[in-house]
Amino acid sequence: MHFPSSKLDDSAPAGPAPVIGFPVETRQVWSTGLCDCTDDCGNCCMTCWCPCVTFGRIAEIADGGSTSCGASGALYTLIAAVSGCQWIYSWFYRSKLRAQYNLPESPCCDCCVHFCCESCALCQEYRELKARGFDMTIGWNLNMERRQQAGGMVGMTTRPPAMQDGMMR
Repeated sequence: MHFPSSKLDDSAPAGPAPVIGFPVETRQVWSTGLCDCTDDCGNCCMTCWCPCVTFGRIAEIADGGSTSCGASGALYTLIAAVSGCQWIYSWFYRSKLRAQYNLPESPCCDCCVHFCCESCALCQEYRELKARGFDMTIGWNLNMERRQQAGGMVGMTTRPPAMQDGMMR
């Protein structure tokens, strides 16, 4: 009887491991860099003085409209006022956004990006959603209405239609 060796094979090619569900070749890149905040000066200023608005807009789009901009922004502000750890809450949404669009974890892990560069991270996420065709000022529902009126949902992730309970004929 032959058992495989437990010794690691050093001859295997080294390279990035594929993300589950996406081959490495289809991995996308961020549309702008982390420090390209001045590409959108209006958003840069808003994020510096009122990051809860930027975060709320990102969260509403990332959640597909299941949470509102106001509720997410208010919770972000509450967490910031009580603990100063709002970066943990926003870090979760960066990870969620990366998973939705198959973006790389760069320039370092999401936790470090939000801990060290919270404002830059929020600006980058905002610009990314804008680059993907979202009008960040109108929220999820109006973005979906505009896409439907324009004749398609290209580039947008949507939820499947809700199923009704019981048998229908």
